[in-house]
This record gives sequence, C-alpha cells and structure tokens, in this order.
Amino acid sequence: MLEQLIPNVMVKIPKLIQSILETFQMMGWSGSISFVLGLFFGVVLIVTRKEGIMECHPVYWVLDKIINILRSIPFIILVPATLFLSRAIMGTGIGVKGAIIPLIIGTVPFFSRQIELALAEVDGGLIEAAQAMGDSPLQIIFRVYLKESIPAIARATTITFISLIGLTAMAGVVGAGGLGDFAIRYGHQRSEPDVIWVTILIILILVTIAQAIGDVIIKKTTH
Repeated sequence: MLEQLIPNVMVKIPKLIQSILETFQMMGWSGSISFVLGLFFGVVLIVTRKEGIMECHPVYWVLDKIINILRSIPFIILVPATLFLSRAIMGTGIGVKGAIIPLIIGTVPFFSRQIELALAEVDGGLIEAAQAMGDSPLQIIFRVYLKESIPAIARATTITFISLIGLTAMAGVVGAGGLGDFAIRYGHQRSEPDVIWVTILIILILVTIAQAIGDVIIKKTTH
C-alpha cells in the first residue's frame, strides 16, 4: 500500500533516514550551543538593563542592538552572509557542519530575547528580599531569576526548538542537508509531491513531540 501511496519515497528510504539523522545533528549541535549562549545573553540583558541588579547601560545598549540587528536578518540571507565564518570555524560552508554557525547565529538572538522576557516575569519583591538578605548578584541570578523562571524558560526553550526545526529545514535549501534538502532535491526539483508531503509529515511529528515534551516540563515545574 505504501508503495502505491508514496512510491518515490519508498525507493529513497536510505536517503530519507540519512536526512532525518542530519536534521537531528543540526538540531543537536546548534540547539545545545544556542541554549547556553542564549541563556547567558538573556541573563546579561535582564541584569544590566535599567534598574537591573547590575545596571550597566552601555553593555545593555550594545547587546540589545546586536540582538535586534541579527533578528532582523532573514535566515535565507544569513546563511550565505556567514559563509566565510562557517569556513573559518567549521572548515566548510556546506553540509551539516556548514549549517551549524548560521543556525546558531539565527537562533541565539531569538532565544536571548525569550529568556529576557521569561526572567522579567520574576516578582520584583523576591529580588528585593534577596538583596535585603545580602545575596550577591550571582546568587540572585541562580537562586531567584533562574530558579523561579524554570517554567517560563522551558516554554521559551520549546518555542525556540520548534523554530529551530524550521530553520534546519530552511537550511536545506542552500545545501545544508537534512529534511529540507531532501524535500527540495527530490520533491521539488524532480516534481515528486509524495516526497514533499512525507517530509512535511515528519517535520510535523518532530514539532508535535517537541511541544509535548515542553508541555510536560512546564506542567511539572509550575508551582
């Protein structure tokens, strides 16, 4: 039955599996690095802004403007624009390795802003109480900001991860591999619609799983 419904996909199963693995590689590497960097920059934004616990207008202004600029660049343009950087750091500008750098640059600004918004939800009274108890800025960051924002951070991570799935598919358009490349090369260029629809279905499954995991974490950590 599958050979009748999706004949072009059935003869490309090995390539489909390879594309799925390439997508997982891109999401794994870029997602992990983006999480660490985004969390760091998000914290810097919240503590250095006006009336923050480490208020520093120059630092906040520079970081805020860089994030706004990077967020305004369409990802399809960001990939060729960072080609030289990918070659310098990863040794290549194509394939899975070549996609890591643009994926990170495209994800970190978005996630940083999400983290800033998540931390901004923390009750100011808790921060004032921590300061009154003599907690250092670093202690406030870990004991108050991050601890109290776990559900919001989980929500931001889920949203960002789902966005990253879309970016990995888009990266395939410029030869980065993965499901996007599979859909374009075999589905679009060869006019095989079943390949495109199966790729869409797989991406929808990945998004659904990511959302379900995120919802469970948010529910478990909300108090």
